Amino acid sequence: MADHLIRATAADDGIRVVGAITTRLSEEARVRHKLSYVATAALGRTMTSGLLMASNMKRQESRVNVRVKGDGPLGGILVDAGLDGTVRGFVENPSIELPLNNIGKLDVGRAVGDGYLYVVRDVGYGYPYSSTVELVSGEIGDDVAHYLLNSEQTPSALVVGVFVDSTGVTAAGGLLIQVLPKAARDEALVTKLESRVAGLSGFTPLLQSGKNLVEIFHDLLGDMGLQIFPDTQILRFNCKCSFERVLGALKMLGEAELQDMIIKDDGAEATCDFCGTVYQANKEHLSQLIVDLQAESSASQG
Repeated sequence: MADHLIRATAADDGIRVVGAITTRLSEEARVRHKLSYVATAALGRTMTSGLLMASNMKRQESRVNVRVKGDGPLGGILVDAGLDGTVRGFVENPSIELPLNNIGKLDVGRAVGDGYLYVVRDVGYGYPYSSTVELVSGEIGDDVAHYLLNSEQTPSALVVGVFVDSTGVTAAGGLLIQVLPKAARDEALVTKLESRVAGLSGFTPLLQSGKNLVEIFHDLLGDMGLQIFPDTQILRFNCKCSFERVLGALKMLGEAELQDMIIKDDGAEATCDFCGTVYQANKEHLSQLIVDLQAESSASQG
């Protein structure tokens, strides 16, 4: 089944829930970036979190940028996710690997380390909204939930996971549950919800047991007036890079630098950080950029 996302409400619209399956896009990121096990888990969790956060935005062109910057060996993580269901991302040190943690799971928290979570929300117009919070665990889910509570004043539970083995990513996804003000006043409801979320052993075990998102929603919220929205959104790894954009970036280097590339390297090579695509610009491409720059300079002086 294709990666997808569904939304629902419960408790008379007092609880908002979004679920996503991101197995294929996490596997694509693993292959594109040649990720280690722990890097796969870290990037997959962050991409899932970005998609879940973007799902509550309004305008189709809205996007969320999530940057995790810790002092661990993984370095930084950067993810760009959109309301349209597209996501891309990378980690600074994709090949690092660590021993499993004391409960036998990939040690994402240690790989990330201490640091900060930076979130930029671009709503499609005006200036983007940005916010920064300290990392609370480096495990991504806890950190994003901490951001939602402190920066957006929305009590949230975020459960994200990636299961990866020698065959690749076999299960990945997440669940975002948010308690809105009208439900937050019902202490019994909140306590019940907290207990059920705490009882989850993770998200990927639910997928591995054969459950789909609808069944997971019903298990958690079926007795709380659950209303599942009919629309299912397809999710995919997608990057907007192109050869034309690469040429535009090279052009900004200026005539002297381009001439130097022609003489020393007979061209230029550029790799997109987000998707790993390698672009080759030969000396003819660079020569044309120089001609363009000279023409633009003459036109501005005339």
